[in-house]
Amino acid sequence: MAWLDKIKGRKKNESAENEAAATEKVITEPEAASNEEMTEDISSEAEEKRKRGWLDKIRNSLSKTRRNLTDKIEGLVKRTGDIDDDFWEELEDILIQADVGVKTTLELIKNIRSRVKKEGIKEAREVIALLRAEVEAMLAANETETVPAGKPHVILVVGVNGAGKTTSIAKMANKYKNEKQKVLLAAADTYRAAAIDQLQTWADRAGVELIKHNEGSDPGAVVFDAIAAAKARKNDILIIDTAGRLQNKTNLMKEISKVKKIIERELPENQSEVLLVLDAATGQNAISQARLFQEATGISGIILTKLDGTAKGGIVLAIADELKLPVKYVGVGETMDDLREFSSAVFAEALFGE
Repeated sequence: MAWLDKIKGRKKNESAENEAAATEKVITEPEAASNEEMTEDISSEAEEKRKRGWLDKIRNSLSKTRRNLTDKIEGLVKRTGDIDDDFWEELEDILIQADVGVKTTLELIKNIRSRVKKEGIKEAREVIALLRAEVEAMLAANETETVPAGKPHVILVVGVNGAGKTTSIAKMANKYKNEKQKVLLAAADTYRAAAIDQLQTWADRAGVELIKHNEGSDPGAVVFDAIAAAKARKNDILIIDTAGRLQNKTNLMKEISKVKKIIERELPENQSEVLLVLDAATGQNAISQARLFQEATGISGIILTKLDGTAKGGIVLAIADELKLPVKYVGVGETMDDLREFSSAVFAEALFGE
């Protein structure tokens, strides 16, 4: 009977092991699920922290504009309380002084007055929320998402000297590289040796390659070689710098038009972008510059630089309303990460939020 007891003992041990394994599985699976949920929570928190950090950065960069625009509107509201003709007239003056522009200001005032009448609003304080909503809607009307068609996706960067063109190119290159895109730069501003050297310095800093020729070379030849190199090296993004001598604007515009034609000829299936770099501090002069480049090359978007150093941030609204162009990027500092994609919602919150 010893052998029977032995078999019973073995079965008993196997049963105990199976129960332990089942128990372990029951415990482990919820723990795994819990770990996944925890990872998602951490990821969500990190994303929220990143967005909040960017909002704070934009708000800080708009501090001068807020003093010139938002704080004055707050003061107007506290002084008046009621909505009358004097209120509208002073609000109009404040917007114009912040470089929103006369045309855009009149459009905003018209829309807000219409809503005040329709909604039966009596208190001036409520106008601030309406203004914020109108600003966001005006900016959002032109927002577009660029979906690259074919490789390389070409970004032709234009703008006058001193607007921040070279640094914006480097910061864009850094952004795309961080997104695991293979980036190539082209130095087609061949009229200044300093421009080529400066772009090389920034390319080295961003860790991307640069196609360049000697000073005085044909910009079209540089672009042709850059496109060939981008194809051969299987680059995802090709960013091209151009000259910005506005004092010789006729030749400059012809040159940029020629470069654009070379891009269209060599990459007929690709939809390239033309981004105009504007210095926010130039205010309404930026509108005049944009019109010139729009006539010569067509513009798909704006890079607005030096927003952190000016009280003329209202120019963003004038660009959206008068030119019907999207602001693609804003520059709010000197570091590589200080060029960010523009968001109408973030801009409105940074400008009018508490």
